[in-house]
Amino acid sequence: MDVMGDKATLYETGRFAQPARSAVAGDEADAVADEAAEEVRRRLAAESGDVEAMSVLGSMLLRRGDLDGAEPHLRAATAAGDRAAANNLGVLLHQRGYADEAAGWWRIAAVAGSAAAAHALGRHFRERGDEPAAEYWLRQSAEQGHTLGAYALADLLEHRGDATAERWMRAAAERGHREAAYRLARALDRRAGTGTGADAESAAHEAEQWYRQAAARGHRRAALHLGAILEKRGELKEAGRWYLTSAKDGETRAACALGFLLRDAGDTESAAVWWLRAAQEGDGNAANALGALHAERGETQTAERWYRAAMDAGDDNGAYNLGLLCAEQGRTAQAEQWYRRAAYAGHREAANALAILLLQGGDRTGAEPWFSKAAEAGSVDAAFNLGILHAGRGEDAAALRWYERAAAAGHTEAALQVGMARLRDGDEPEAERYLRCAAGGGSAEAAYRLATLLDARRPPAPAHELGEPAHEKTECEEWYERAAGQGHRRAQVRVGMLAAARGDVVEAARWYRAAAEAGSRNGAFNLGLLLAREGSEPEAAVWWTRAADAGHGRAALRLALVCARRGELAEGQHWADRAASLGPAEVAGRAARLRDALREELSA
Repeated sequence: MDVMGDKATLYETGRFAQPARSAVAGDEADAVADEAAEEVRRRLAAESGDVEAMSVLGSMLLRRGDLDGAEPHLRAATAAGDRAAANNLGVLLHQRGYADEAAGWWRIAAVAGSAAAAHALGRHFRERGDEPAAEYWLRQSAEQGHTLGAYALADLLEHRGDATAERWMRAAAERGHREAAYRLARALDRRAGTGTGADAESAAHEAEQWYRQAAARGHRRAALHLGAILEKRGELKEAGRWYLTSAKDGETRAACALGFLLRDAGDTESAAVWWLRAAQEGDGNAANALGALHAERGETQTAERWYRAAMDAGDDNGAYNLGLLCAEQGRTAQAEQWYRRAAYAGHREAANALAILLLQGGDRTGAEPWFSKAAEAGSVDAAFNLGILHAGRGEDAAALRWYERAAAAGHTEAALQVGMARLRDGDEPEAERYLRCAAGGGSAEAAYRLATLLDARRPPAPAHELGEPAHEKTECEEWYERAAGQGHRRAQVRVGMLAAARGDVVEAARWYRAAAEAGSRNGAFNLGLLLAREGSEPEAAVWWTRAADAGHGRAALRLALVCARRGELAEGQHWADRAASLGPAEVAGRAARLRDALREELSA
């Protein structure tokens, strides 16, 4: 086969694998040969009395681990006044375990101006507990621009709570120290979390930049934090890349976070792979996630095994999830056992779940302390449940306090209860505020109550003239429609009435029918009226029958009148009797008169 182009060029491009590997091996061999030749040159120069050669040769041997070979050369160069050799001699002696002698040589090198020796001496004194001496020498090193000296000084000052620590941490970070960059980012992150306004925003932005720099230099925890920042901001693709980088470097929390990111993207199989890796390294959160995954698949034994692994890893969620699993299987005694274990460890949701379990078993006395413990620990559901507990005992003031506490934390049903309590007290502004919160949180009942509150305030709508454009919907109509859309039957009837008032018969019928089919007797009655006006009396009678059977007096009276017109006197008398018993008073009176008239007609 003919090959287009020069074969030598193809070798250089790496398209032929074997020559490429040979080239790499050749490069390594060349490097080794160069180093050996350099050592020979330095050795010859050292033997002729070249101080620099002695120092460099000693350094080369020290790096290689040949301490016996390095020591005479370093001692000779040190005796000749070479400060780099004095520093390296200190390193050699420190490695041999002669720390005090090493410190002596570091001091000589540091006094001669070696920043590296000053750093080593500072570290030596800190290990000995002599912080003033350590600070002095580390500061000498840092002020000469030594990166490790700046970082070590920052670490010492931060340990003391000295505000100047950040200056030196920043100096080390700016010189490329990745741990300094990470710790500076953490400090800025904390400042952003406790600050407000522009200062907090600026600190958060700067923290992200330092996380990015540390992560780019291979700092796995910085990559984890950077991923978390990006995920929170919605930049999931880049967040996933940093989580992956951190996870591959062995950060279990990143592997767990990557699993959740993949799960949310719909890739549960890949998520399970990363959770498994993290869980096997002792990450309780990942073990819980694996447990939940297997529980969703119906693999309860495997789920239980992972929940136990999470618990063994010190994650209280493991015991709580075991409780949930047992409760779902009807194993109430075991569920109570696991809930108690998690609750005693301070798990607030487990305390709430335990209280509910006890309440369901009739133990109100035992339930209340656990509700209180959970609520005091910040469980919103427990605060709401305490409100229900007090309300059931008629302790309205105590119930309201707990409802208000839960509502302040965003509990929708609690806000509804507070709103209704304020309505009963006649405090409409406060009632409206809470009802808006609950309605905004998705409560159909709150949306309906808010709509009725606003409806009572609005002036009567002017009569709609033929040819005029339909009026714009008011806010109360919008809330009625929101509640109706969520299946609230009274709201559906009200929306139907508003549509009928606008002349929109089709829309009115749609909402009346929706309410009627959901069991609303008013919806069925109004749908019957609409159909009767449109000439569909037989169908109207069907809906009136449904409403009357559900206890609607006016519907029963309508049926009695229909039967009377058709000559079905006995049936008419039956419905008139029903209407008279159901009421209200006006209907009962008319029904009684109609019943008497039908009775006379039947007996004539």
